[in-house]
Amino acid sequence: MRTPIGVALSALVALAAMQAFASRETAPLAATKPIVQRMQINSLAQSKTAMLAGGELGQLSYSRDAGKTWTPAAIDQNRQASINQISFSADGLTGMAVGHEGWILRSTDGGLAWKEVNFQQRNGEPLMSIARMPSGEWIAVGAFGRAIKSNADGSNWQALELPPSVEDKHLNRITGSADGRQWMIVGERGLVLISNDSGASWRDLPPFYNGSFYNVASLVNGGWLVYGMRGNAFRSSDGGNSWTKAQIPAPISFFAHSQDAQGHITLAGQGGMLALSTDEGQSFTLRRAGMRATLTDLLIQGKDQTWIASSTGLHPLPPAPAAAVKVANAGASQ
Repeated sequence: MRTPIGVALSALVALAAMQAFASRETAPLAATKPIVQRMQINSLAQSKTAMLAGGELGQLSYSRDAGKTWTPAAIDQNRQASINQISFSADGLTGMAVGHEGWILRSTDGGLAWKEVNFQQRNGEPLMSIARMPSGEWIAVGAFGRAIKSNADGSNWQALELPPSVEDKHLNRITGSADGRQWMIVGERGLVLISNDSGASWRDLPPFYNGSFYNVASLVNGGWLVYGMRGNAFRSSDGGNSWTKAQIPAPISFFAHSQDAQGHITLAGQGGMLALSTDEGQSFTLRRAGMRATLTDLLIQGKDQTWIASSTGLHPLPPAPAAAVKVANAGASQ
């Protein structure tokens, strides 16, 4: 029996809906450090005005001093729903945050304040990922094949038509290429959907792996990397027509990534493990992040600073050791 990824991925990255920040229509609270050090953080993002962190308890917080201090964002609704992803448009000011119960929040000031634009208390499947298309349309995807779109900057939403093969598979991430033309949605049971017209239409790729993909990266020098369960990652250099298995030396599930300007890739996953590639995702070495928590997101802040979101809060990435660690049979099977 398969485990639902809307819930399974929630378990893997500890996405729990518990209680939310109180509704705020006044100015944000005074800045404080501990708010992101004690709680599950699921998503990091950089806007034009601040660094954003979102996670359990409906938490959305921002930092305007590179992570030294944090302020709870103003949210107009008090919902007990976990935030799963934060995403901003190219202007760095208009953003959306999605979570459980189909919760969608919108910001127009770079994440300092948010207004609810969608919530379904009953039958509201978790939304796992959201992105803005070059056309201005927003697309959100989530559990049980749920996919919705908005042509009105989030004020109303309609079903997004996807191939019948999606069925009730959970959709975990939507990501676009650097030029915004090609997009991919990845999910459960090896599902990979591709759009070559900026999200206007979608088709499924022939399956090349039967496990779940949790994320997909558009590579700096072209191509794609999809990854997920048990250290399984696959790379395509021809727009998704063919895929080659990447070499990862242990069966660790990975959920998030960062990529620098040189194309060096870091994957973050279970057990505090990181996988690093300097050959555009063809092979990876492993190192520990200095904790045993599940790592849920990464955000590069300048040349020498990367932040890690995790099940135990937000942490700076420790300096790399002299040599990557060797891990045998690391990580629980997922």
